Amino acid sequence: MNHHKKLTTTVLSSALAALITVAAQAAESNYCIAVDGGFGKGGTTFIGKGFSLPAEGNCVPWSGFTKTAGSVILTSTGTGCLSSDGKVLTVSISSSDPAYLGPGQIGSDYISLCPKGNSGCPVGTGSDQGEFAGTAAPETCSTTLLKLPSTHD
Repeated sequence: MNHHKKLTTTVLSSALAALITVAAQAAESNYCIAVDGGFGKGGTTFIGKGFSLPAEGNCVPWSGFTKTAGSVILTSTGTGCLSSDGKVLTVSISSSDPAYLGPGQIGSDYISLCPKGNSGCPVGTGSDQGEFAGTAAPETCSTTLLKLPSTHD
């Protein structure tokens, strides 16, 4: 193989490796929202598996689970939208767990928060208006939060 072909092969291999890394990181992204301090601190945490902030002015699906009340885990779906100025994330989430909410019952939450912090946030302190109502803020998705046991309340 001549030098030019070898260089081209090396460059293409490097580019492919970079794309695979970016795709893997995107697939592994998670987003957690703590309401009233979050799970384990007297509140609730919404865990969006594979969720990352959408581009400004766009919405993306939310799917994952919600942890609350010490050992309760609800299955959750919804949509997250980032305002056109990138300041406010609004997430609408529906959660179910027949043992906790009752058969056929859905808990709905409408969360607004500033993903970059409350300083200069047009909605002030983030909030959840719904089933788990309270103050809302982004939370680091710890290993404990991401753990989904095979059985739960």
